[in-house]
Amino acid sequence: MTRSAARANPHLAPVADGAKTARGSLATILSLLPYLWPKGERALRVRLVLASIAMLLAKIATVYVPILYAHAVNVLSPKAGPLVVPAALILAYALVRICAAGFGELRDAIFAAVQMRASRVVARQTFEHLHGLSMRFHLDRQTGGLSNIILRGTLGIQNVLRLATFNVLPTLIELLLTVGILWHMFNFWYALITFVAVGLYMAFTFSFTAWRTKFRRTMNETDNEAQTKAIDSLLNFETVKYFGNEAHESRRFDESLARFERASVQSQVSLNALNIGQAVIISAALGSMMLMAANGVAHHHMSVGSFVLVNTYLMQLYIPLNFLGFVYLQVNQGLIDMEQMFSLMRVNHEITDKPGAAILTAKGVPASVRFEDVHFAYNPDREILKGVSFSLAPGQKIAIVGPTGSGKSTISRLLFRFYDTTAGRVTVDGVDVRDYTQHSLRAAIGVVPQDTVLFNDSIFYNIAYGEPGASVAQVEQAARLAQIHDFIISLPQGYKTKVGERGLKLSGGEKQRVAIARTILKNPRILILDEATSALDTATEQEISAALNSIAYDRTTLVIAHRLSTVTDADEILVLREGQVVERGSHMGLLAAEGVYAGMWASQVELEAAADNAGVNPVALQNALSETIEAPL
Repeated sequence: MTRSAARANPHLAPVADGAKTARGSLATILSLLPYLWPKGERALRVRLVLASIAMLLAKIATVYVPILYAHAVNVLSPKAGPLVVPAALILAYALVRICAAGFGELRDAIFAAVQMRASRVVARQTFEHLHGLSMRFHLDRQTGGLSNIILRGTLGIQNVLRLATFNVLPTLIELLLTVGILWHMFNFWYALITFVAVGLYMAFTFSFTAWRTKFRRTMNETDNEAQTKAIDSLLNFETVKYFGNEAHESRRFDESLARFERASVQSQVSLNALNIGQAVIISAALGSMMLMAANGVAHHHMSVGSFVLVNTYLMQLYIPLNFLGFVYLQVNQGLIDMEQMFSLMRVNHEITDKPGAAILTAKGVPASVRFEDVHFAYNPDREILKGVSFSLAPGQKIAIVGPTGSGKSTISRLLFRFYDTTAGRVTVDGVDVRDYTQHSLRAAIGVVPQDTVLFNDSIFYNIAYGEPGASVAQVEQAARLAQIHDFIISLPQGYKTKVGERGLKLSGGEKQRVAIARTILKNPRILILDEATSALDTATEQEISAALNSIAYDRTTLVIAHRLSTVTDADEILVLREGQVVERGSHMGLLAAEGVYAGMWASQVELEAAADNAGVNPVALQNALSETIEAPL
C-alpha cells in the first residue's frame, strides 16, 4: 500500500508503523496461535504434535552424523582393524543421514495440513470481514492494494509457520546439542567458540537484516502502487481508449516499476554485504577451532577423527545458519504482511446487527416502507438529506426525481442499510431497519441499478446470482419475463456465453435485461429501480419499461429517475432538491400545480423532441436532462 493510499484510507494508515514495533510483531504472532492450535480440530492438533516429534528426531539424528563420521575416519587409520568395522560405521552413517533427512521431510509433510489450513482460514475470514465492512470503507478502498494485502498476508502466514517453527527453532536445538557434545567430548573452549560464533553470527544477521527491512518495505509499497495502478488502468481500459492515453498509463506504471527497481537493487546489494559478513564470522570461528584441533592432533591429544568431527560440526551448523538472514527477513516480512492483513480484521464494522435482531421475511406480500424525518450526512460538514419523510404502502409505486446530488441514491442506500441515518428512521413493515438483521433486510429488497455491473462469468451465472442454486428452468423463466431469453438462445453458446469483464461484451440494454432477470429470480418484496433505463435509447427503454412493469406488479416499488417520462404511472412522485422534498403528488396533479415538476416536464419534452430530430446519443441526452433538472427554475 502506498503512503498516499494510507492517507486516503484512514482505516489502513497505521499499519506500517504498528508493524515496525516488537509489540506489533508479538500481537501478530499471538493472533496466529489460535489458528495453529484450532479448536475442535483434533486431527490438526495431532499433526502438530507429530511434526514436533519428527523435528526433534531429525535434529538428534543430525548431530549424531558427525560422530559416526569421526569414528569411521579413526577406524580407517593405518592402525585400524578388520574392514567390517568401518563398513558397519559407514552404513550406520548413511542410515543416520537418511533418518535426519527423512524425519525432516516427514515433519514438513505432517505439518503441511496445519500450515495450509491456518492460511486458508485466515484468508477466508479476512475476505468475509471485508464483505461485512461498510460502504464507506469500500468507497475509500483501492482494490489492487487490498488484494495484495490478502495475498501477501496468506503467504506471510505460511512463511512464518514454516520457517520460524521448523527452521529457526530446529537450528537453536541443534546449536544447543552441538555445544553440549563439543563440551563433553573435548573441552569448554570448543563449546565457547561455537556458542560465541553462532551468537555473533545471529546478532549480526538480525541487526543487519533489520536495517535491510526498509528496502523490502519500500519494495512492498512500490509493488502495491504499481499493481493498484495497473488494475485500475485495466478496469478502466475503455476510458483509456477514449482519450488515447495508453502512453500516459504506461508511463505512470513504469514510474512505479522504476521505484520498485531501485528498491530491489538496494535490497540485493545489502544482501550481498550480509553474506560477506556472515562468511567472515563463520570462517574466523572455523579457523580458530581447526587450529586448536590440529594442535591437539599434533600432540596426540586428539585423533584425526576428532579433528574431522570439529570441522564437520561447525560446517553442519553453518548450513542452516547460512539461510538465517533469509529466514529472518522472510519471517519479519511475513509478520509485517500478516499485521497488514490482521489490521483489516480489526477494522470495526460500521453497520452491525443488534443482539437478537429480527428476521424480515424475504418472500411474500409486498412490504410497507416509511421514511420518518430522515437526516443524513456522509461528512459532518455537509448534510445530504434534511428531514425527508414519505411512505410507501404495500404494492405502491413511488418515484423520486431531482438533480444530481439531491440525495436520491442516498435514499436507496439508507433503505438497504448501507448507512444508518443521522437522525430520524427508516422502517419496513413498521419496524426500524436497524432492528432487522442486515441479511434478511437485503434479501427482501431487489434493485435494478443504472449501471449494471456483471461478473466475468456466463450469462447463466449472472442471472442465477439472484438466487444461488436456482434450477435451469427457473433461470430461463426469469429470462423470459425479462424479455432476454430469445436473445440468449440465439447466441452460439447460449446461457454459457461469457459476458466479459463487468459485462462489457453485452450492450447496455442486454445488461439491463440480465439485471432485471436476476431481480425477478430473487423475487423481492421491495423493488428499487435506480435510473434503470437512463442510458438506453427510446425503443429499448420502452421494451425494458414493459419488463420492469411486469416485475413491479404486486411489489412495493421505489423508482429513482432523471427521465420523467419513465415515472408518469407512479402513484406518487417526490421532487427532491437539496435534500428536501419540495413537491409531491401524481404526474397529472403536479403538472396542474404548474410548479417545479411542471417546469422540469416542459423542459424535458422540448429537449427530447430536439434530441430525436438531431439523433442525439441517449447518454448525452441523459446528461442534458440532468443539467435541465439542476438548472434553477
